[in-house]
Amino acid sequence: MEAMACLGGSHHTRNFAPIQHIQPLTPCSYTGILPPDLAGGEYVRNGGNPVANESLGRDAHWFDGDGMLTGVSFRSEDEKGAVEPEFVNQYVLTDVFLSTVTSPAIRTPILPSIATLVNPLSSLLTITLRILRTLLLVLLSHLPGSEQAIKKISVANTAVVYHDGRALATCESGPPMRISLPGLETVGWFTGEHCEGEPHAATGLGFGGGGPLAFFREWTTAHPRVDPQTKELLLFHSTFAPPYVQYSIVAPQKYKSSHRDSGSTKVFNTAVPGVRSAKMMHDFGVSKTHTIIMDLPLSLDPLNLAKNKPVVAYDPTCRSRFGVFPRYQPERIRWFETRACCIFHTANSWHSSVSDPISETERIDSINMLACRLTSASLVFSAGALAAPVPTASVPAHEREEEQCRLYYYNFHLQDDGANTIKHQWALSSIPFEFPSIRDSNLMSAAKYIYGCSVSDSSFGAALGRAVKMNALVKVDVETLIARGKQNPPIPISGCVDNRSISEILGSEDVNDPIKIFKMPEGWYAQEAKFVPRQDGLDEDDGWLLSYVFDESQLQDDGECRPDATSELWIIEAKSMTNVVARVHLPQRVPYGLHGNWFSRDDIQNQRPIDRLRSLPSDEATTRPGPPIAQVWRALRGIIESTLA
Repeated sequence: MEAMACLGGSHHTRNFAPIQHIQPLTPCSYTGILPPDLAGGEYVRNGGNPVANESLGRDAHWFDGDGMLTGVSFRSEDEKGAVEPEFVNQYVLTDVFLSTVTSPAIRTPILPSIATLVNPLSSLLTITLRILRTLLLVLLSHLPGSEQAIKKISVANTAVVYHDGRALATCESGPPMRISLPGLETVGWFTGEHCEGEPHAATGLGFGGGGPLAFFREWTTAHPRVDPQTKELLLFHSTFAPPYVQYSIVAPQKYKSSHRDSGSTKVFNTAVPGVRSAKMMHDFGVSKTHTIIMDLPLSLDPLNLAKNKPVVAYDPTCRSRFGVFPRYQPERIRWFETRACCIFHTANSWHSSVSDPISETERIDSINMLACRLTSASLVFSAGALAAPVPTASVPAHEREEEQCRLYYYNFHLQDDGANTIKHQWALSSIPFEFPSIRDSNLMSAAKYIYGCSVSDSSFGAALGRAVKMNALVKVDVETLIARGKQNPPIPISGCVDNRSISEILGSEDVNDPIKIFKMPEGWYAQEAKFVPRQDGLDEDDGWLLSYVFDESQLQDDGECRPDATSELWIIEAKSMTNVVARVHLPQRVPYGLHGNWFSRDDIQNQRPIDRLRSLPSDEATTRPGPPIAQVWRALRGIIESTLA
């Protein structure tokens, strides 16, 4: 339970600081009553945890670091037996991780920090040298004496999903990595066609296809979507060369989608037309019938260096573009334009239909999307303890907005005349809102409730000036607020349906209030919450929210975590948003991280067979002397690694 050395940046200090200690499934104590519906399932959360972390003062960013999975398994002999929680955390054994731990001279991460790439003060020389260092270390990993060649640079540190018998850890710089539940062992890379580590793995090129750009084109969104009905996995791949965005649908084994005509062609590595440059694309929208690609004015382009721009740059004078197309026909994309913004997470998407009196059939009238809309790219910079750059071009006065992140409603109207109109675009509430979550069975449908995180002690703009810590969990009745907004439309873009502050909502005594907030006790902070339904529940919100929480009274006088600091997993009754039904006491702390998921008993029991797991090399393998020439090369290699450390 030893805390690693903390960095100067705010996102590698306090409970953002990485940890060294990993544990197999370990029994935990708890207080309260564990819901029997959790029996046999497991909650798992992903996040960056740099294993090479000895260089104090280096650039660091919240999105950096080797993937570390942290889970609580609710062990039960059968569905009616007693539930016993067990804690487990494991690194995702990616190529980069294995190469790092088998190269003892490496003191800083192999990959450049996102903070270096987004920092407006980073010189062309600095960025070039960091990239060259990475390329040299990757090349070195392919030479004799390496325990692990780096073939893929993903650190699999962002999210975790379940599809067709596989739990997958995701990140934007490569394909998903399969993990095994409940122990969180690493299986291997999943390419869409086959999975490393599985018996009788199928062959095929997989994500990215072939050719010189295949390495980049296999990079996959960290937020793929799984259709709760068809069980299809939908993904996009964003890269630096035209066509910039490609799109894939992976059908489950032995399943044929009822939404797809038997004569339709396979959708795999299919180009999405209309994106004109390389962008930072983190998420997208998926309904049962349509997909939404977000082409926002946040570029992620190495060619920016030739234009004397940072690799990551936000231009508030450009337009935000939303590309909407039928699920299996990206060539039929229609682009909708609006004011500049940033969106890192969508909450849900669904279609609306109208009756055609002539044909007496239903036709799709519009596509709806709920998303966490930021009015700038400040989060990208503050997550690396950087000040956001001042825009070089002025934004028109009527388009200037306060610094905020709110839950927004978009309605893309699919008129027959081809006019691409955003019929509705406004915030449901004025309170800060991020890390959205939804009941899985209602994904891609007109769900009533969306859950998320907020800050209650300051505005989101003020929070962006420091390490953002969430001390409030929010439940929004989006169905009610959307109906209110359509009846009395707010000002487009800048308007809100509900203009109350968090304190005003907390003071409400209305049992039917469309916004309910669970405020953490003073000094406690939560992480993204995941909804788990009650098995025999009648209402959509009948279930629980699971979230890792941390009490910052465990910080030392210098602001760092005590070595014996611990976290808890809180299980909160979702219907009332007031009652913590159980608190699982974990044996160590869980750093503030990114995205998690709930895996049911059926998910765990129905995992695909595994032929072999990835593992750390044995001490004997890394210390055997070998012939004299090998010893000379090992010494030379050590000098090279020390130089690049």
